[in-house]
Amino acid sequence: MVEYSLAVIAGDGVGPEVVAEGRKTLEALAGSGGPGFRFTEFPWGSAFYRETGRLMPEDGLELLSGFDAILFGAVGDPEIPDHITLHGLLLPMRRGFDQGVCVRPAYLYPGVTSPLSGKQAGDIDMVIFRENTEGEYAPVGGRLNVGTAYETVIQSNVFTRRGTERIIRAAFEHCLLRQRRNPGRRSKVTSVTKSNAQSFGMVFWDEVFGEVAAEYPQVETESLLVDRACMDFVRWPEDFDVVVASNLFADILSDIAAVVSGSMGLAPSANINPGREHPSLFEPVHGAAFDIMGKGIANPLATISAVAMMLDHLGEPAAAARVEAAVARCLEERRVLTADLGGGASTAEMGDEAARLVAGG
Repeated sequence: MVEYSLAVIAGDGVGPEVVAEGRKTLEALAGSGGPGFRFTEFPWGSAFYRETGRLMPEDGLELLSGFDAILFGAVGDPEIPDHITLHGLLLPMRRGFDQGVCVRPAYLYPGVTSPLSGKQAGDIDMVIFRENTEGEYAPVGGRLNVGTAYETVIQSNVFTRRGTERIIRAAFEHCLLRQRRNPGRRSKVTSVTKSNAQSFGMVFWDEVFGEVAAEYPQVETESLLVDRACMDFVRWPEDFDVVVASNLFADILSDIAAVVSGSMGLAPSANINPGREHPSLFEPVHGAAFDIMGKGIANPLATISAVAMMLDHLGEPAAAARVEAAVARCLEERRVLTADLGGGASTAEMGDEAARLVAGG
């Protein structure tokens, strides 16, 4: 039997709660004829920071480098500034392991109610491709004359041809994959920028998008400014298929897509190293969710869907399909649901239900 080595970083907030259910799903899969898994837990995050002054040890990336994949919960703490926690753990892994392709699907499942009037199951079915290692999140800039009347702050965006072309090409390839899986579906890639205002980086992005699009004449394309895209995500989300955008814009758009699809608790994320020289990282989009941490009511399905994405990346499509089918059944049957979906179940109870369905229940 194939056995995969997984690094598990539960992290902060609701991270430990939802990661435990993702792990439970993998154990149910392994116990019912699926692939096996060897878990190694790393206690990194805000508690580690309080003890050591670092979110992860200096050799953290080296310790993770030999694993097949990373299952991640969340990072953040109400008493530690977000820029410290984010730049101390998650962003170093994304950059250090060249996880330049972030994939965030949003789907309105049967059994889930969108906050948008009149939307039916399947009406919202999009995948957002986020450039994940540069753009607006590049740590380029600084502060001068701090605390004086002359204080000056510079924050620079960074766009490389390699990074920009790589994410745009990944979006087109995924669009073709969706078309092959469902030949009747519309195929469209939407690029989102703000090139009317950002006349260097975003105009460059538009140019690269046009060059790559020319290689895929069978795919419909459009380019939207980010303000128009945000409006259309709310007005006409069914008009989107595959969306590609920079680090910041895709981050914001993927949160909107998750909410209009029913809940942030349903949104998974894959941080992919395309060349497979390094491990890729899989996580829920929702983050630490301080307001509900410790209450045992966080929805674990985003993490469980991220587990399905991880399995697909590892070359286990049948196992991935089993997990995703279990998520869909949880939502359609509505027997066990957390509060965000109108139920009263705990995080563990919903994880138990998903694991039962994965095991063939």
